[in-house]
Amino acid sequence: MELAGAELIGRARAGDGEAFGELTEPHRRELQVHCYRMLGSFQDAEDVLQDVLLSAWRGLDGFDGRASLRTWLYRIATNRCLDALRSAARRPAKEWDIPGVEPPEPTRLGEVVWLEPYPDVLLDGGIDVPLGPEARYERNESISLAFVTALQLLPPRQIAVLVLRDVLGFHADEVAGMLDTTVESVKSALKRARAGLQRRRQATASEPPPAAGSRVEEALVAKFVSAYESADVDALVALLTDDVFMSMPPLPLEYEGRDVVARFCSSLFGAGRRFDLVPTRANGQPAFGAYLRAPTGVRHGTGLFVIALSGGRISALTRFENSVLPAFGLPRSL
Repeated sequence: MELAGAELIGRARAGDGEAFGELTEPHRRELQVHCYRMLGSFQDAEDVLQDVLLSAWRGLDGFDGRASLRTWLYRIATNRCLDALRSAARRPAKEWDIPGVEPPEPTRLGEVVWLEPYPDVLLDGGIDVPLGPEARYERNESISLAFVTALQLLPPRQIAVLVLRDVLGFHADEVAGMLDTTVESVKSALKRARAGLQRRRQATASEPPPAAGSRVEEALVAKFVSAYESADVDALVALLTDDVFMSMPPLPLEYEGRDVVARFCSSLFGAGRRFDLVPTRANGQPAFGAYLRAPTGVRHGTGLFVIALSGGRISALTRFENSVLPAFGLPRSL
């Protein structure tokens, strides 16, 4: 352990809060992203992170320096997330509550109704961290909504092992130490997790998205905004892949295919409802605050759309409630 680090730990153990902050602040953002990947909820990740830091502060005497401070913090964070996953106190599904709008029959009902988006402005320092040699996923892919959703369908222990091994690249013996288990158990859980994730990914296979900020992405986003704000369903449908997927947590309704997504958008635009979209980014993807125009001139925030791109088209749309707008610095009304 470096002298400066040892000195900070000594001061923190003696009750120096500023020293503890200096120790943990460099890891705070990446720990938040770690909790988000495991829990699928931005708010839950925030809450668990506070518990992690409090536990680390109270348990600093238990840090023996054999592993790095970063690894020790990941051990605490992972186990707090596992506790949260096993508590089953997740956000419940909601019923459709938009008056005057009757949605079409869903293709199916989704399971991950607690999913929330993660603001890109908070990703700095959260995903550009040193990855171990075992990492298998690109940074942007490992924060995408599709990846985080797929993780949520795995058992808790498998989520932890896959994120620690394949996303962050920790060695098997490090992960075994974090989870108080054997290397053989880690390898077995990882094998099952990879198989489960692979089945999910094969079902949603698509072309790679254009680079963030590229001309292709900007052009596609501009067409989407124009079609949506003008309620031009035909123009909107022309941007979608044949198997486009739409979900809207915490509502369990899920739609797959251009025809049914077109019917959903038509129902949303019915009765003269018109929207303005305010651009932002979530999970490394284009996103938009959606604001319903009122006769008074005020525009009320109705939610947040996140779109996934596949080649030159939109392969998925995820609609979240307006409660997520403040996390993106977006107002409830314009």
